[in-house]
Amino acid sequence: MTRFVAITAVRDFEARVRQAISGALHGDLQTLSPDVLQGGTDDVFKQLTGAPPEVMILGPGVSSDDALKLATVFDLQYPEISLLLVSAPEPDLVLRAMHAGVRDVISPDIEVSELRVLLERACLASASRRRGMQPPAESGHDRGRVIAVMSPKGGVGKTTVATNLAVGLGAVAPMSVVIVDLDLQFGDVASGLLLEPEHTITDAVHGPAAQDSMVLKAFLSVHPSGIYALCAPKHPSESDYITAEHVSKLINQLATEFKYVVVDTAPGLGEHCLATLELATDGVWVCGMDVPSVRGLRKSFSVLKELQLLPQGRHTVLNFADRKSGISVQDVEATIGVPIDTVIPRSRNLPFSTNRGVPVLQGSSRDSAAKGLRKLVDRFDPRLATVQPTKVHRRVVVS
Repeated sequence: MTRFVAITAVRDFEARVRQAISGALHGDLQTLSPDVLQGGTDDVFKQLTGAPPEVMILGPGVSSDDALKLATVFDLQYPEISLLLVSAPEPDLVLRAMHAGVRDVISPDIEVSELRVLLERACLASASRRRGMQPPAESGHDRGRVIAVMSPKGGVGKTTVATNLAVGLGAVAPMSVVIVDLDLQFGDVASGLLLEPEHTITDAVHGPAAQDSMVLKAFLSVHPSGIYALCAPKHPSESDYITAEHVSKLINQLATEFKYVVVDTAPGLGEHCLATLELATDGVWVCGMDVPSVRGLRKSFSVLKELQLLPQGRHTVLNFADRKSGISVQDVEATIGVPIDTVIPRSRNLPFSTNRGVPVLQGSSRDSAAKGLRKLVDRFDPRLATVQPTKVHRRVVVS
């Protein structure tokens, strides 16, 4: 469990720290009076309870000079503790804080969502330093589930399904979900989540991020729903510099750090998609309720079966379901040769939410499409995995 210590007398800021920690960072907070800065590090540690802290927040409402003096000593004696200074980020103060070993200078008016991200990164930095100070740990820890979201053809709502799946899983496992946009030329995860990423997958597979999973996390974009996103390159030409080997290494890195890795692949079965399937624990196949899409899915299943690349977990999603389309769910199942697991009816709310960049599962929508998406999320919820339904693939009626 992560330990946070805040030296402040400002109750409003303390409440925001508690709110940022609650439900996302799995830790507790101890608050100390600013008077503790008059003593040394020993006086600070005498007032601490439980395990040593991983993150120490200095301020607001403390003297900057006293805070930086304490930070200098802590950086030398306890380098594994991440230090955050809460003060107006003036250039001179930021430079002094950097020299004193402070990781970030935080504005006292910072929003809870931004504060949560900074605390998360401070925790990661502390864990990285602690790992560097200890003997190498034995490998073999649990890997996250790699969920490949695929479709043989474009235009079937694959990215909408992927983004809603990631947001839905974010409610199940806050800050433990990452979505990767592997449609390297024309990926829309960023627009589907209303993100303007500072870094993209190009940055993640080249340079220091490719060598260190902790560094890689700093290249991810944080979404307000509590998930991370690694978006597609800003220019289609950058896809030429990302190989299948890059993709395999990236997914392996993310699977060691996250409980769920949702990969939104490009339509078809390109080399990046096949590299993802080699590592995927689950495959989510999305098709529309039209003949070309259904036949394309049948061919896709046939090819992947020959290549022995069908993941153990199979989840088939029928999107844009409409009884007036001329074909039924039973027709689709008979063609593709497997049952339909999730039906998402045609809905006006779904394209509206996609155009806004706010997935329907981010809100409280109760329309039929949202219900279908929630059923898909439930298939990955470990709390429901132990509940065995009487009939796994029941017939679905499209309204």
